[in-house]
Amino acid sequence: MAENAKPLTPRDISYTQHRELSWLRFNQRVLEEAVDESVPLLERLKFISIFSSNLDEFFMVRVGSLFDLSTMTPNAIDNKTGQTPSQQLDAVFEVIPPLIALRDQIYHLVSSALRDVGIFDLQMDELTKQELKFVEKYYQNFIQPILSPQIINALHPFPHLPNKMLHIAALLHDENNNPSLGLIPVPASLPPYIHPLDQPDKIVRIETILLAHVSDLFGIYTPQSSNVIAVTRNADISFDEEKFDDDEELDYKNHMSKLLKKRGRLAPVRLEMQGENRALSQILSQRLDLEEKQVFYSTCPLTMKYVFSLYSEISPHLLWNLVYPAYTPKYPSYLNPALSTTNQIVQGDIFLNYPYDSMEPFLQLLKESAANPDVLSIKITIYRLASNSIVAQQLCIAAENGKDVTVLIELRARFDEAHNISWAERMEQAGCRVIYGMGGFKCHSKLCLITRKEKGQLKYITQIGTGNYNEKTSELYSDFSLMTANEAISKDAIAFFQNMLIGNLNGSYEHLLVSPVSMKASLLRFMDEEISKGPEGRIIIKANSLTERSVIDKLAQASQAGVKIDLILRSICCIRPGIAGKTDNIAVTSIVGRFLEHARVYCFGTGEDVKLYISSADMMTRNITRRVEVACPILNPAIKEWLLSFLNLQLSDTAKARKLLPNGTYIKKQSAPELTSLDSQQWLMDHRPAFGFSKSAAQQPLSLWQRLKRFFSSDDS
Repeated sequence: MAENAKPLTPRDISYTQHRELSWLRFNQRVLEEAVDESVPLLERLKFISIFSSNLDEFFMVRVGSLFDLSTMTPNAIDNKTGQTPSQQLDAVFEVIPPLIALRDQIYHLVSSALRDVGIFDLQMDELTKQELKFVEKYYQNFIQPILSPQIINALHPFPHLPNKMLHIAALLHDENNNPSLGLIPVPASLPPYIHPLDQPDKIVRIETILLAHVSDLFGIYTPQSSNVIAVTRNADISFDEEKFDDDEELDYKNHMSKLLKKRGRLAPVRLEMQGENRALSQILSQRLDLEEKQVFYSTCPLTMKYVFSLYSEISPHLLWNLVYPAYTPKYPSYLNPALSTTNQIVQGDIFLNYPYDSMEPFLQLLKESAANPDVLSIKITIYRLASNSIVAQQLCIAAENGKDVTVLIELRARFDEAHNISWAERMEQAGCRVIYGMGGFKCHSKLCLITRKEKGQLKYITQIGTGNYNEKTSELYSDFSLMTANEAISKDAIAFFQNMLIGNLNGSYEHLLVSPVSMKASLLRFMDEEISKGPEGRIIIKANSLTERSVIDKLAQASQAGVKIDLILRSICCIRPGIAGKTDNIAVTSIVGRFLEHARVYCFGTGEDVKLYISSADMMTRNITRRVEVACPILNPAIKEWLLSFLNLQLSDTAKARKLLPNGTYIKKQSAPELTSLDSQQWLMDHRPAFGFSKSAAQQPLSLWQRLKRFFSSDDS
């Protein structure tokens, strides 16, 4: 049954909550990092930018999808709220304006604090004569010649406004006092800002310059008012995959390319306006067929991606105090970079925790495999890649060296579709065998299998991860990567790739949990095992989100049986903990900090019988029923011990962790007055590699709790 289909019997929604509102509360937690005075000022500005980008994507995808549902299935009932799509939209539009107001307030506080230390986002009336002369010259030479101002009237129809493209909109009157609407697209070829007189610590945004020149651009028309605007469009493209058979990959790829071109032309879902102008917004709303609730006013810049480029431009003597101290991922202390990574994996599993550990051991494994004449094949699943991907480059080198390289690349990775199509073409040209997903199921798994011949026998290295094969995000996202020569896991990996190559989603596996065939059923079975233990049962799940109703209901059942449950969920959580008689034994923690918490871990039981899995899958309907995902058991006792300590560390966080209350809101966790606040991410940065997995029992670090005791007594801080 589809997630939004009307259920046959009414669901109990007393302990569930609105998915979209839960996500908006997550984005509020992102925004709250911008008021945390322990966060450096420019990083606080970055969190505001991330909040804005997140909200853009929310409108493009989630709000866009709800509008589609409200048209196609208006009476469908959501299984966690009991609401129709229109009712869900009403709830969303009620919550967002206060968030926008909060964003504006925080933006101006941070901007003011940046001015106090010498970083200025200037308005035109703040420029000195020399600065104004510089800006005017830049405008005349580089901006004005490429502008395309347009009058909207009977002879000039309302143009298409591309998704999130900035425009200057103006209410105009001609010499006979007849009203008109004027539009000036902000050319995408222009930089987002300039430095007046090349002063690196001062910027003037391009839209600020354009607003000052509106009166010069419409000839006989006199501007009455003008504002910066942006339209957000539904970006949830869809297609009929059944039209494409397995032997028509090229047609499928071309079809995806065509669909991408449609994304910018889909229906508007939001109008943003910098500054409030009701007369102008009413005209634009009518033209765009938007309701009043879909118009949002802000005093903050409508696009803030420019913030990231400031890092490389601000004067070094100012920058050092405005950003996080530089952190370089560590090469694991138990590995020798001068020795073969393959041989070290054969001797014992390698377990990496990004970004505290470097991705280099895995990249080194690929480089060795691409050059090693004993390596016969490399098979890998890819969802997202870095722009200059070393992973993809090594796969190409391996293919050029005669290896059998098979790449299952997902062309439908949202907003990375064009990027993945480009890489797929380059890998095909290098000789890789490239296949494109699994029909109606996105392939989101992170699995790599390397086959080599050793003394006449085939040997295998399997890598399983929770995050993408992306060198850039491995320094920003918290993820896990296991590299093992375990024969049983390799056997499952062989079966997985053989099944994927023939489009068989119903394969059987001894150790790996694979969706959509076995993961959900296995997880529910593990929960049942804990339920049978009653108060002795234990469940810990770390993921990005929880939305799957059957998992939610099973967790509630486990809570009612007395099982102690901890959920570490960064963003969406559709279960409400602490509901009397239903979810009393469930606690939900969310950690938002310097690094994006992205790892997925499933833990069932305690002691020697504990089951631990790392996975690519969140506890979401799409992941465990409509995607190809893989979860891998942790069989190595030392890694198990480390991973359990890691989970306990996160549950002990009192600096960046927030606790979900029964009403769906979050509060910061508080440490006891006599204890030092604990930031789990900072802890891992400070204590790597001392607090990390080690192959040798003799090299095992102090237990987590010993180190915490030292930390709290300030001996180890």
